[in-house]
Amino acid sequence: MMHIDSDSAAPPLRVLDEAMRRRTFAVISHPDAGKSTLTEAMALHAHVVDEAGVTHGKARRAASISDWGEVERERGISITSSALRFDYQDVVFNLLDTPGHSDFSEDTYRVLTAVDFAVMLIDAAKGMEAQTRKLFDVCRRLGLPVVTVINKWDRPGLEALELFDEIQEVTARTPVAVNWPVGYAGKFRGLLEPGASSYLRHEVVASGARLADERLVDGATDGDLDEETWRDAAEGVGVAAELNGSFAVQPFLDGEQTPVLFTAAAGNIGVRVLLDFLVDHAPPPQPRLDEEGTPRPIEAELAGYVFKIQAGMNPAHRDQVAFVRVNSGVFERGMELRHAQTGRPVSSKYAHHLVGRGRETIDESWPGDVVGFVNTTGLHVGDTIHGGKPVTFPGMPRFDPERFRVARSLDSARNKRFVKGLAQLEDDGTIQILRDANGSPGGPVLAAVGELQFEVAVERMRREFGVEIALDAPMPYDRSRTFARSEVGRIASVVGVEVLYRPDGEPVALFPDRWRLSRVQERFPEVFPERAV
Repeated sequence: MMHIDSDSAAPPLRVLDEAMRRRTFAVISHPDAGKSTLTEAMALHAHVVDEAGVTHGKARRAASISDWGEVERERGISITSSALRFDYQDVVFNLLDTPGHSDFSEDTYRVLTAVDFAVMLIDAAKGMEAQTRKLFDVCRRLGLPVVTVINKWDRPGLEALELFDEIQEVTARTPVAVNWPVGYAGKFRGLLEPGASSYLRHEVVASGARLADERLVDGATDGDLDEETWRDAAEGVGVAAELNGSFAVQPFLDGEQTPVLFTAAAGNIGVRVLLDFLVDHAPPPQPRLDEEGTPRPIEAELAGYVFKIQAGMNPAHRDQVAFVRVNSGVFERGMELRHAQTGRPVSSKYAHHLVGRGRETIDESWPGDVVGFVNTTGLHVGDTIHGGKPVTFPGMPRFDPERFRVARSLDSARNKRFVKGLAQLEDDGTIQILRDANGSPGGPVLAAVGELQFEVAVERMRREFGVEIALDAPMPYDRSRTFARSEVGRIASVVGVEVLYRPDGEPVALFPDRWRLSRVQERFPEVFPERAV
């Protein structure tokens, strides 16, 4: 292995320059708002693909570069996050596509800790749905700027000003129009910028499989546009500007504003405009706080943060990939790295940039980049890797599961595979594994946020490990909280509360309902303090 010491590190100005070229963000939304379609359209504009597969309908989602798992491709939904790296103009985009389904909120949360801003997709016909509201709140708590994209404007939907009112009411961020639709939802003609007299007219080509034709046209003299449609668009963007003002960078970065753009991603309409906006106005990587609360300079020695572990990306080899966000310095393949939590060396030989289902071997990466470390044992979500002097970033909080079912292998001869498979699903966040004080001789308890996680766990165990498993009926609990090991004796004796253990030995208390949890919190406030769910 090539040895690279700290003396060969890139000059600080080079690191800063490369960081300024990065845009690392997540695409988030309620299910079926068009995340994977938008991701595919961006890839098309960046020439990563020659044809946008997802626009052909869910029956042919196998063409999507971001939905890489068998279950995703069959069901036509995103159930795990994926990374897509591409160049556009002189900027390097690190796009993380996230699960929309609320059952996989923990995976989405992990991704949001590793990005610098988010692109929130809203379905023009449905507005602010339940998961959209929750995700806006998560972005607020994490301090993430949010670019709002109102998608599917080529289909019937709500009024644009109505959507603006809804966004402001729910998010407490002022929506400001970067552009405005010419034509109502379902009859999308093009995009108008505030104060402009010309608009960008689009003509969809081949159902969005290729780039849409677009050209700048004077709205007042466009013979293909009726006078009423043009007048409505000009008045609409004028009202939005008068009520909410115009886009300004600092309020956007501070979370006071959310810039709003309109798209029809399935037809590639508005996608280039969105990319151009992100190039010009979205934030590059900034110094991140270490465990002591000190900002880590971008130009400091290499340090990265593990925000995801994913198994099964290459079924032929059953490998496991650790997704690492580079927070500072330059990563060079072959350099000496350390695992901050154990002090052990970390191999940097097998490192890749991830492009959906594909991978590209890399020699170097810069702040903001996402690096996939293949089959690097000992790394867990929330861990830090570094070169040079030790540094540790804050760990990753875990969601409290709300559904619990005992899992049993249907073939005792495959028990080793059963145990190994569940451990791998636990590592990559598909499911949480709990056991009782006796090691759960009746079978480990699978713990989840939502029911769909159980279905995915059963299917992945069968496909990736060749193990058929059965799940017992749901256990009578719908709340859980972790607590200190020293309190096990007291909590285990409480009627109606069951204590189980995570693989690392951390105890978890299970409660049958909110009422029981509240009563136990009142009785043991020092053990279970009130906190946000």
